[in-house]
Amino acid sequence: MNNLQRIYQLHRILASHRLPVSHKRLEEQLECSRATVTRTITALRLYFNAPLEYDRERNGYYYDARESGVFELPGVWFDAHELYALLTVQQLLEHIQPGLLGAQLKPVKDRLEKILAGQQPNNPQISASRIRILSMMGRQADLKHFQSAASAVLQRRQLDITYHSRGRDQQTRRTLSPQRLTHYRDNWYLDAWCHKREALRSFAVERIVASILLDSAAREMSQTELDAHFAASYGIFAGAASQTAVLRFTAERARWVADEQWHPRQQGEFLAGGRFELRIPYANETELVMDILKHGAAVEVIAPESLRRTIERNILEMQKIYIAGKTGKK
Repeated sequence: MNNLQRIYQLHRILASHRLPVSHKRLEEQLECSRATVTRTITALRLYFNAPLEYDRERNGYYYDARESGVFELPGVWFDAHELYALLTVQQLLEHIQPGLLGAQLKPVKDRLEKILAGQQPNNPQISASRIRILSMMGRQADLKHFQSAASAVLQRRQLDITYHSRGRDQQTRRTLSPQRLTHYRDNWYLDAWCHKREALRSFAVERIVASILLDSAAREMSQTELDAHFAASYGIFAGAASQTAVLRFTAERARWVADEQWHPRQQGEFLAGGRFELRIPYANETELVMDILKHGAAVEVIAPESLRRTIERNILEMQKIYIAGKTGKK
C-alpha cells in the first residue's frame, strides 16, 4: 500500500466512525506501525487540510464536523477492491444487456484499468475476461425499445407501445405510465400502469415492437402500491396472492432448497428425516408449475389440491409422450 492509498484508507476509517478511533485501532486496520500511522495522520492534516482532531478523554482521532461540515478528499478516490467491484458491475451490465452502455462506459472502464495497473504494478494484466457471467435463458431485447422504456421510467413520462403477446399471438397498442424496469431471470420487464386496462401490468421488453415517448406525465404510484401488486405473489405474474403452495422436498434436495429464496414471504421448515417443507404465496400457478416440475421426483405438492392436480396432469402428459415414443421405436 502506497502513501496515498494509506491516506485514503485512514480517511475512510475516520469518516465511517462517529466516535473517536484510537491510535492502536488505526494501526490494526491500516496494518502498519505506530510511526507510519502518525505520519499518515500528519499528511492528512498538512496536505489535505483535514479537520482531524484528537480527543484526549476518549483517546482517539475524529473529524470535527463543526469546522467544515462533512469532509471529503478532493477528487474521486477508490482503493483496489472498489475498482475491481466497479469493473465487475460494468461487466455484469454488459452481459445483462449487451451494447446498452458500451460506448459510454468504455472510457470509464479504460480509466479504471489504468488506475488499477498503477496501483498493482506486479499485476499489469487487468482483464474483464476473468469475470465469467452466464446468461442462460435471456431473451434479446431491442436496444431502441429498452432505452425508450428506461427513459420513460426515469423521466416520468408516458409511453405509447405496440405490444405482441406470446400467449394470444396478437398485437395491441397501449398507453402506459411506466413505474420501473425489472430484471428477472435474465430478462427485462416493464412494470407499468396500463391506461387501456386501468390496472398495473408487466410487459416483457423484448415483446415491444414499437414505442413512442410521450410528453404527458406518467401517473405516479407509490412504492408501497407497486410492491403490494408485483411482489405479493410468486413469479413475474403479479397480483394479490390468493393461495399458498405447500411443497415438500426430499432430504437430499433440501440441502439446496433450504438456502434458496423463491419468494420474499416464503416460510420453510425442516421435517423428520431431513425433508424440507416450503410454503409460497401465489396468484397465478403458471411459473410455479414450471419450477416445481424441474425438481422432478425430489418434490411433492402437498397443497392446494388444484396445484397438485395440475402437476399430476403434466406428469401424465409427459409420460404419454415418452411411452408413445418408446412404442413407436418398437
